[in-house]
Formats: sequence, structure tokens, C-alpha cells
Amino acid sequence: MNKITRLVLIIFSVVISLIIFISPSTMPIPKPMIAETKSMEIIATNLDNPRSITFGDKKIYIAEKNGKIKSIQLDTLVAKTLTSIHVHDTFNGGLLGLVTHPNYVKNHYIYAYFTYDDNNGMLWNKVIRITDNDDGHIDIMTIFDKIPGSKFNNGGVIKFGPDNKLYVATGIISNTSKSPQDVNSLEGKILRLNYDGTVPSDNPFSNSIFSYGHRNTQGMSWDLAGNFFTSELGDVQNDEINLIQAGQNYGWPMQKCFSNEDAHFIPPLRCYDPGIEPGGILTYENEIGSNLIISSLRNGSLYNLKIDQNELHSQQIMLSGIGRIRDVGIGYDDYIYMITSNTDGKGFPSRDDDKLIRLKK
Repeated sequence: MNKITRLVLIIFSVVISLIIFISPSTMPIPKPMIAETKSMEIIATNLDNPRSITFGDKKIYIAEKNGKIKSIQLDTLVAKTLTSIHVHDTFNGGLLGLVTHPNYVKNHYIYAYFTYDDNNGMLWNKVIRITDNDDGHIDIMTIFDKIPGSKFNNGGVIKFGPDNKLYVATGIISNTSKSPQDVNSLEGKILRLNYDGTVPSDNPFSNSIFSYGHRNTQGMSWDLAGNFFTSELGDVQNDEINLIQAGQNYGWPMQKCFSNEDAHFIPPLRCYDPGIEPGGILTYENEIGSNLIISSLRNGSLYNLKIDQNELHSQQIMLSGIGRIRDVGIGYDDYIYMITSNTDGKGFPSRDDDKLIRLKK
């Protein structure tokens, strides 16, 4: 091969490499697979590791793990950053939970749960109340503090129940900790608080604890009958759906799913082994009855389970093909909304992840 031929081949190779380098990726984004007649609409893109969604009037608030709270006016789709909280953004810590007050229309209260560092090397979680004033000014106050924190399992879901009490799921410091079995520790619990952070007089113990023996609760929801359902992450496997009752022990770390038949422990309604890594859950009433909708991170699906006399039946996939699904909720328009979680370090994000998605009827 002479010098001219070699030079031509080198130039050709460089040109082809440049074309490949500057061309957009041709790898297709997986097409959503939507059951029956449902369709979906992408409301927002390029969210940064969103963890929770909540609704207030015609707004949706989105918690990003880095501490930002985004708000979107759903009737106009105008978006803004409401505030940015200083959090300890670790593997599974940061801004984790968000919920609006049941009387949000009048008081504009938003509650947030996040992880922070006390500057002495200790991680904690706290609950704050934010007032989103009409003039754009916000007020922030701490209502509950010193919930044990860790890098990995902080719980973080917060919801108001039908009794207008604030329920707060806490996590564990480590898988070997026995504190979830201690009703004087805040580790591995579901707490029940008044809207100002004080302890209700009718709690089952003389403190904030409502139930105990939990590992890492990720979702809470109540059906119209007042039944309280949760989703809980196991240790790689043994993910659970639980029916929560006041003062009861759900077993962790002594019982994992059905591993211990001790009568003192409440068994789960459903155990997933291998796990599905459940996120947020939602009870939903329609013409065929009560349903429990479960978002799944590991399987990248939205599941629908029928609720019949406090039992779960006929699990079906409502939606898949959009990657990891973190949280799900119902907006003022009665549509189901969800957020993806493909930028959390475990997924395969596309260029416009993460997304807020609305399922249309």
C-alpha cells in the first residue's frame, strides 16, 4: 500500500469517526406498553432524580433528591422552582417525601421529609412545614426532628390519612439494627403526628409511634373504608405490601415476609421474592371496585391489584417500558400521575429523563 492510499484511508476513517461522534444516538427509547384504552401524556421532562409528588389545588409539587421542590401549574403547565432545601444528598438520602395539607387551598401548607448532616458526622431526618404564599414568599419551620438517618434506608414517605393526621415512615440505620423492635426508638417506624408535629393523644403508645417493625417503607395509601396500605423495601428480596394497624409489629428484622410464624408479628398481604423494588402506591376507586396501584423501580412497571375484603388479587401490569417508576398519585383532575426514576444511578436514562407522566382515562 503506497503513501497516498494510506493517507486516503486515514482521512476517510477520521471523517466517519466524526460523523458518528456528532450524530445523535439512534438507539430508540422503549415505547410504552399501555393496557386497554389508556394513553399517557408527558407533562414535564429533565427532572433531576425526583422522589415524590403531591398535589395542591391545580398544582403538582415534585421533590428532587438534591433538595429542590418544583411546582407545576397543571392547567397552564407553567413550572418553577419553589425552593431549594439544604440536604445531605447521599445514596438513598436527601429530599425524600412531600405532601400537601388536606386544607391546602386555605393554608398553603406543604410538608417535606429530608436527610441532613448535623456537622458532627451524624445523619438525621426531619420533617418541615413550608407555607407557599401567594406573593411568592415562603415560610419554613421544623415540626419534627432527630429521626435516625443513614446513607441507604431512610424511609421518607409522608402522607395525611383520612383522620387528617400526618403519617411519617422512617428507615433503619443498618440491616443488623434491632431498633425497629424498640417502641422507644424512631428507627423503622410509622409515626402519626398532628399537623403541627405534636403527638396525638389517641396514639397507641405514649409517643409518636403508630406501628413498628418496619424496614424501609416507600408508599402509603388508604382506601375509602379507611384501610391503610403500605409498600416496603426488603433487603434485595422480601418486598412487602402491608395492611397497617395501630400498635402492631410488622416483624423487621426478626420476620422477613413469612420467614417467622411468631404470632406477635403481622404478616404482609403480599410478599415479592424476588423483589420488585416498590415505590409509591395508590388506592383507586373505579366502576369495578377498589384497586391498589403499585409503582415498581426494579421491574419498571405500574401494577394494578384488586382489593377484595382487605386481600389483594389479580395483579396486572397497567404500564411498562418507561424505566423505573418512583411515585404515583391522583391529581385534582382525577387523572393518575407518576414520576420516573431513571436518573437515580440504577437506571438507563434517556436525554429527557426524568419525566412526569399523566395517564389519561
